Amino acid sequence: MIRNQWTIRNSVSTSGIGLHTGVDSTITFKPAPENYGIRFVRTDIPNFPEIKVDIDSVVDISRGTTIEEKGVRIHTVDHALAAVSGLRIDNVLIELSSKEPPVMDGSAKDFVACLHNAGFVEQSSPRKVLNITDVVNYSDSEREIDIHVIPSDRFRVTFMVEYPLPALGTQYEAIYNMEEDFAKEVAPARTFCFLSEIEMLKEKGLVKGGSLDNALVIVDKKIDQREVMRLRELFGIEENLISGANGILNGKVLRFTNEPVRHKTLDLIGDLALLGVPIIGHVTAARSGHASNVEFVKMIKSAYRSELKALK
Repeated sequence: MIRNQWTIRNSVSTSGIGLHTGVDSTITFKPAPENYGIRFVRTDIPNFPEIKVDIDSVVDISRGTTIEEKGVRIHTVDHALAAVSGLRIDNVLIELSSKEPPVMDGSAKDFVACLHNAGFVEQSSPRKVLNITDVVNYSDSEREIDIHVIPSDRFRVTFMVEYPLPALGTQYEAIYNMEEDFAKEVAPARTFCFLSEIEMLKEKGLVKGGSLDNALVIVDKKIDQREVMRLRELFGIEENLISGANGILNGKVLRFTNEPVRHKTLDLIGDLALLGVPIIGHVTAARSGHASNVEFVKMIKSAYRSELKALK
């Protein structure tokens, strides 16, 4: 049975720094009317331009999902979208004081806490959902990436990753009841990157706000003293750096033994929200990231174009 639409009861805000842009940012979640959907507003720009969440608005997928409308861009929307979508909120206005939501601790935990504090309100209109009746498959054989969605009685996600590193290895996560499990089992999972990637990301102008407080750094190469000094400069930290026994830089304790795949699940949930309506179906993914997630959502939109048009 499809329930009615939800919004939040009160406006709530939290602040921090953008992961990739390094800008100070305040995000405010506000109640929205029925059939409004999820929309962002940039309050730092005259006339407060609005950017509707839409897969066709994606313009960049460099370590996060960036959307743009009429020249106004918002970077790294996936964690905020995952929080809203994972809590099954249908209508919400998300105000931003800059061009990127705050990264917080690298997870969606703080966004979820904000939304819980705001409270939820059931609205009078039935929820708009896309029921998956035919399978949609995405496959990239060269990169061994597969994403599928099949019919189901609810929204479910199963995810698998595998890396040739002791800290990661093969990991699996299954979320069968999103409303019950998302906040505790997925939202707290933090973003991660490989030590060997950091310099490349910096050269691309990314992770300007990245630190050991908002990301797990997986050690995938040997660290000598010269490397330690360079990393300390990159992160702007004074304390010493070590390769932890668990394969995480400085031995940072994982919140879950399979925290990396849970964060991949979080990213996927956020990217699926770009479809514009929630789906009723079981999504299974292997080794996917933002680029493949976005292509998969585009395939769903193409396969269900008439059904999605009828929901508007």
